[in-house]
Amino acid sequence: FFLCFASGKMASIDVTEILKGSSASSEPPIKRYRPAESETQHHLPGSVVSTNPEDILAALEQHAAQAVTVDEAHIKKITLQLERKTLKNREMRTKHADDPKKFMDSEVELDTAIQEMHVLATQPDLYHCFVEAGGPSLMLTLLSHENSDILGATVNLLQELTDVDILNEGEAGAAQLIDSLASGRIIESFLTAFEKLDEKMIDFRPETVEDCVNQNLFIWLLRRACQKGQFDANKMYASELVALLLQLSETAKRKLTEKVDGIDMLLRALAAYKRHDPENMDEREHMENLFDALCAALMLPLNRGKFLDGEGLQLMNLMLRERKQSRESALKVLDHATTGPEGKDNCNKFVEILGLRTLFPLYMRTPSKVKRKDTTPDEHEEHVCAVSFQQCTSDEHEQLREPRS
Repeated sequence: FFLCFASGKMASIDVTEILKGSSASSEPPIKRYRPAESETQHHLPGSVVSTNPEDILAALEQHAAQAVTVDEAHIKKITLQLERKTLKNREMRTKHADDPKKFMDSEVELDTAIQEMHVLATQPDLYHCFVEAGGPSLMLTLLSHENSDILGATVNLLQELTDVDILNEGEAGAAQLIDSLASGRIIESFLTAFEKLDEKMIDFRPETVEDCVNQNLFIWLLRRACQKGQFDANKMYASELVALLLQLSETAKRKLTEKVDGIDMLLRALAAYKRHDPENMDEREHMENLFDALCAALMLPLNRGKFLDGEGLQLMNLMLRERKQSRESALKVLDHATTGPEGKDNCNKFVEILGLRTLFPLYMRTPSKVKRKDTTPDEHEEHVCAVSFQQCTSDEHEQLREPRS
């Protein structure tokens, strides 16, 4: 999952405005002093100009002496620095919400502080210092940052810190880090962050949808959305992305039934709502996302056959009879499943299972008002008429279209 973010090729912080501001200054640029070659050789005996092995060794030792020692004190220092930069950026964003130029510098400083944290991955035995200093909570906070560049930098850092090989080098500290992230609902934070990134990338570059599908992210999200067990927010986020990808990508519609039977997975997930209503608004939205995903999938003629084989008609018919919250969405699915010449087999099966006995009473039960954001009385009548119309033969269609004399 982390690799999906890292492969998104996050752009670096845009400092164009900062550079423009500095170039607009009226002061001439300060010329840097360039030492002569003789001076360089005299003061830097270990430079590349010298070929003396002793000089080279001395230069390497000098460089090693100047290198920063990564110890507990240093980890706590850079973690505290990251916290200060985060708070400063939040303050500047709140204070100058309408003028991005005024908080741009704090954004660049925050990105730099995140990059400096990568040194922690070289010392997994010091992970406990990072946890004790409140590092994991900072990571979770940054995953909700408004700037997608900061968000991407945070994901890249977490990807490196949680690399399997690195975790095995310091199991005790790694366990503390993983437990701390898990207690902070890291998966939910990742899905929220991904949803934000995905929507932004899709708006800016629609071809990103195909990347998500081809890199197997789509199948992972499908499995997560249809996973058995108690409902949680992660299922809702996953189902929303599955519906979005199916609506925008023909490739996603085809891949839905290539390696896995995605139609069957969606039907099994929806079967939980044939006799029981969702317990809250979030679960209701999750249910609607699954229905939207199924409707989008049925736009591909091949998937209508899978829907028939998976006894999708029987499930939708049962939902119509039960009069639960899933009823209107089931009607919408039937509309998609019976549309066009490819829906002929579904029409025949619907008649065979006595679906018309369930359908016709709906003409007398049009909702008197809008009870749901995605269904209106007009849409209810439209779906009922469409499903009924599809049950007729082509000759009967013409008879229905002709006005009576």
